[in-house]
Amino acid sequence: MSDFFDQYIDPSFHIPLLVGVIILLTIIIASVTTRIINLMIKRTKAADDNEDVTNLVFFKRSVIVLIYTTGISFAIYMIPQLRVIATSLLAGAGLLAVAVGFASQAALSNVIGGLFIVIFKPYKIGDRILVRTDLTGVVEDINLRHTVIRNFENKRIIIPNSVISNEVVINSNYEDSQICKFIDLGISYDSDIDLAKEIMRDEVEKHPLSVDVRTEEQIEAGEPRVPVRVILMGESSVNLRAWSWANNPPDAFVMECDLLESIKKRFDREGIEIPFPHRTLVYKEPKNKGSGPVL
Repeated sequence: MSDFFDQYIDPSFHIPLLVGVIILLTIIIASVTTRIINLMIKRTKAADDNEDVTNLVFFKRSVIVLIYTTGISFAIYMIPQLRVIATSLLAGAGLLAVAVGFASQAALSNVIGGLFIVIFKPYKIGDRILVRTDLTGVVEDINLRHTVIRNFENKRIIIPNSVISNEVVINSNYEDSQICKFIDLGISYDSDIDLAKEIMRDEVEKHPLSVDVRTEEQIEAGEPRVPVRVILMGESSVNLRAWSWANNPPDAFVMECDLLESIKKRFDREGIEIPFPHRTLVYKEPKNKGSGPVL
């Protein structure tokens, strides 16, 4: 190989050509690795749509970074001028290490945070989570630096792994994806409470997305499928709550919207009043008329 380079290629092009070959091989190896892991992810999802692919996705990111880091390092090492510069910098390696350490704290904490997320799995790709009470959506990706959440407006929320690792996260899919939705409605004090409860129970039970989560023991004991209870005697209403279950958060949202509409229509047909606040305004005459403004 050396004789071939010396015979057919100008010596001044040896190093650039070698660097180019290394970079090209690096790109090819990274591309092939990406295709292989993507195929594994695709097959895993095809076998079971609920299968967790978070580990494979994170593994792919880590391997690609390692391949590019190794390839670029070899390419730099092949350039004598850069090798000499690197050697001369060893004298100040202590200061350089401190500077790099401070500069890379955030990046390193993101990598470690992502690693902990993959290992301990507070959430995984495909989970519906809520962060900071106002950031909600479906986890779309977990890489070495950040977590990507797709919200319900189809926007992407990018949260660094070091930040989300220290936040309280509400995961709707953790262990069990079934979710209970509260259907809260208020009726007037003049309305029939028993009739209102029966309407709410009936509407929930016949909704196609409602599921029965009772155990066999609870069914034998005669516990209702949909409990409906008075939860508050309000200022102008008696507040009722029905407990309705769905298989997942999207179904629960659709079910809640449908039930609020259908229960309202049933209330209207059967004479159950949903009150609204009334205000009585009292105008007082000033005690001393004509004596100037009252402060």
